[in-house]
Amino acid sequence: MDKFIADLMSKMTLEEKIGQLNLVTAGEATTGSVVSTDVEAKIKAGNIGGIFSMSSPAKIRKAQELAINQSRLKIPIIFGMDVIHGYRTVFPIPLGLAASWDMPLIRQTARISAIEASADGINWTFSPMVDISRDARWGRISEGSGEDTYLTSQIAKEMVIGYQGEDLSEYNTLMACVKHFALYGASEAGRDYNTTDMSLHRMYNEYLPPYKAALDAGAQTIMTSFNDINGVPATANKWLLTDLLREQWKFKGLVVTDYTAVNELIDHGLGDLQQVSALSLNAGVDMDMVGEGFLTTLKKSLQEGKVKIEDIDRACRLVLEAKYKLGLFDDPFRYCNEERAKTEILKSEHLKLAREAAGKSFVLLKNDQQTLPLKKQGTVAVIGPLANSGANMPGTWSVSADLGKTQSLVEGMREVLGNKVKIVTHLGANLTDDPKLQERSTMFGREIPRDERSSEEIIAEALSTSKDADVIIAALGESSEMSGESSSRTNLDIPASQKRLLEALLQTGKPVVLVLFAGRPMTLTWEDKHVPAILNVWFGGTETGKAVTDVLFGDVNPSGKLPATFPQNVGQLPLYYSHKNTGRPLAKDAWFQKFRSNYLDVSNDPLYPFGYGLSYTKFTYTDLQLSNKQFDRNGQLKATITLKNDGNYDGQEVVQLYIQDVVGSITRPVKELKGFQKIFLKKGESKKVEFTITEEDLKFYNQSLQLVAEAGEFRLFIGGNSRDVQETSFELL
Repeated sequence: MDKFIADLMSKMTLEEKIGQLNLVTAGEATTGSVVSTDVEAKIKAGNIGGIFSMSSPAKIRKAQELAINQSRLKIPIIFGMDVIHGYRTVFPIPLGLAASWDMPLIRQTARISAIEASADGINWTFSPMVDISRDARWGRISEGSGEDTYLTSQIAKEMVIGYQGEDLSEYNTLMACVKHFALYGASEAGRDYNTTDMSLHRMYNEYLPPYKAALDAGAQTIMTSFNDINGVPATANKWLLTDLLREQWKFKGLVVTDYTAVNELIDHGLGDLQQVSALSLNAGVDMDMVGEGFLTTLKKSLQEGKVKIEDIDRACRLVLEAKYKLGLFDDPFRYCNEERAKTEILKSEHLKLAREAAGKSFVLLKNDQQTLPLKKQGTVAVIGPLANSGANMPGTWSVSADLGKTQSLVEGMREVLGNKVKIVTHLGANLTDDPKLQERSTMFGREIPRDERSSEEIIAEALSTSKDADVIIAALGESSEMSGESSSRTNLDIPASQKRLLEALLQTGKPVVLVLFAGRPMTLTWEDKHVPAILNVWFGGTETGKAVTDVLFGDVNPSGKLPATFPQNVGQLPLYYSHKNTGRPLAKDAWFQKFRSNYLDVSNDPLYPFGYGLSYTKFTYTDLQLSNKQFDRNGQLKATITLKNDGNYDGQEVVQLYIQDVVGSITRPVKELKGFQKIFLKKGESKKVEFTITEEDLKFYNQSLQLVAEAGEFRLFIGGNSRDVQETSFELL
């Protein structure tokens, strides 16, 4: 590779080298407001290194032929797409996939995504998104794996391996791009694109590990984030992109910006387009997405001594290396097989896995008096604005989904249940009372019809529809575009229009099941108090309707666990389980104590803690034991606990291991996830679950940013969520 690229670069003009740093969009499924122009002419001139948001082997072959047949050096183009949680077969939103805590399943979803997208000509995905987020107001929490460093790191590794396979040059792989580097999920006030200000200790211990995990798993590219970091925007941050990424972490791959991120440095206040383009290149950026600042200004900056040819050469080499690793120099058309596009997309086995993944992502939040599962008999009313909207089922960031062919919840139920259950349905309420808010919340073809009558009239008609029903399913919550990019919210309640409907349905006296659609943790304090059963289904992808039916009627026992804490109200945010203790912690089980760290009006507790999720069966934890109470740095410790299925259904439970470093050289969290296992038990069955703890599990970055494990006392917790645990302790010598 080195010799091939050196030979090629020796033939390249400066303009051709800069052209390789230019990533443009074809405008099919863009994620920003700018669309590239004169793409065909720029390909012929050698001024384009990559194109994204173009799909189908025929279109991609045509563009590639322009590069191979009409550009001077015949350098192939790389083709990217936002394949975030599936391609045509759409899996649950990433936050939902994280709720499965099922690593082999998550790897499989990424593998199928790669198979389908590569069959349509694509060879680069801007995924996985590994930003830690602890503020549910931030819309893009839906696109990541939640609040926890360890869980997100494990998922990041699986996604990269799933996309890239064992050999990246195989025809059915996608080059992974880790994003957004860095700290994007910690933006102030939960507002997208906003400022981030963070200590290095928090950065290294809590926010950076998932990026590092993805790169260690072999991810070949990484994307800069929009936010500034301690005063320097990520796209111009040399400490981030060179000192940390290249020198400390030894990353050898390609750095690409997010959509027009170079140009946005102007509004950050760093200068004009020429200045910010030079800053970005000098910081360590290799490829400029859409903004074309590199293309239009780097030559002038080189002439003026503001950039060095060595940095242009570095960036060009890394773009060419990415293409070489994908096998594009051997066969530029390896991803343009139209037969594969006909046979490897939306295959039955892909849809089967999508249905399984959706079912495993759902989290049962409440189930009083065994309201669920339902019996396959009688009449069921499915009421609410999310009942009949197939276009919303794939969730946000499903840019390649065929929304016209996605089943709604009602359609899925009718297909699965057939004539066993009579399904009646009604809109029941508008998505929101505010038509302008509803318009903003149903963009990109995710429309939900509005009924312009009064809410009283709509609800009365819904009640009439439900009058003969044995049970009511309330399909409520967010539309798919109420979360995702540029979809931050300050109110995380179910919209008032829907809550009025829910109150009216409960007043009928019939059993009511809230099927909650959400792209983030929501505030459900009232619902938790009044609704007998709540099933959080996130947005489950292509097979949502069937998967929800599977769980509601007992063919699948829910096993999802929350990857992010659900607050009692929005005023608690940011809220996460692995917080510090403070010097004035609230006493255990206390609601309020004066001169302690708490609120006057609400307890510190979440509504639902991290790792929480119920099952139709009951799991009990007993007999927590350690192999010994001390171990040295070369040794290890085994922790075992007995898990028993004491209920009436077979089921899966996620057994979670947490550790607290009791005394540290810097303040340490009250507990941190350090392991988990998803265990299947038949009813009445029990099993000893074992975890091995080594010095590596106890390491953290100290005040000098050295990765160390400090001797002393540790507490160990095992349970079914971060709150309900059994506890013991041990000592590292």
